[in-house]
Amino acid sequence: MPAIAKPRSRKPEPKPYHHGDLRASLLAAAARWLDEQGAETLTLRELARAADVSHAAPYHHFANRDELMAGVAELAFDRLGDALAAAGGGRDAARALLDIGEAYVREALAHPAQFRLMFGPMLARKAAHPGLQRAAERAFTVLLDAATRHAPERGLELALAGWSLSHGAANLAIDGAFGGLPVPAADARRLARLDAGALVRRMVAGLLQLPDPPAPRRRR
Repeated sequence: MPAIAKPRSRKPEPKPYHHGDLRASLLAAAARWLDEQGAETLTLRELARAADVSHAAPYHHFANRDELMAGVAELAFDRLGDALAAAGGGRDAARALLDIGEAYVREALAHPAQFRLMFGPMLARKAAHPGLQRAAERAFTVLLDAATRHAPERGLELALAGWSLSHGAANLAIDGAFGGLPVPAADARRLARLDAGALVRRMVAGLLQLPDPPAPRRRR
């Protein structure tokens, strides 16, 4: 009796990616990597493995790791800008500033590694990445518009102050700096339950109630 030929096993075919889809897929995979493992271990080779594509595939879209990180930061700024715009869309400018401050902190805490990337050395080189620069400027413009609606004559100063409060609280929360402070046990328990977003709301609310400080004296 003739031997029955065994069916040949087929190797799985590579996933079909359109040219534009591959870039988006790589950026999404890189963003997930940052969320789960941080930025330090991410390379283009590791990204190709995570996205299930050839090792050469990422280089069709990113000349080097720096370009990849700029793309991730651009998408993160786009997401931040969308979150701030959604939070500050109301007619009441003061309420918009409170909501924007809280949304800023919540977005940072949801994606801490991406937040670090957005405001790390990459941002200082944003002029080399026009898409990143546009996305960063758009996010700030949302805050600036709300601040200017609330206080037309000092909108920029108010926006910078609100941003500084929100950014500082976000970094402190990400670093865990609110824990381990030399405070009584009851206060330590309160800190353990601290909502950084709500804290920023209170700080921005206080900022909006402060009168303009007197102009600094010029040194002779």
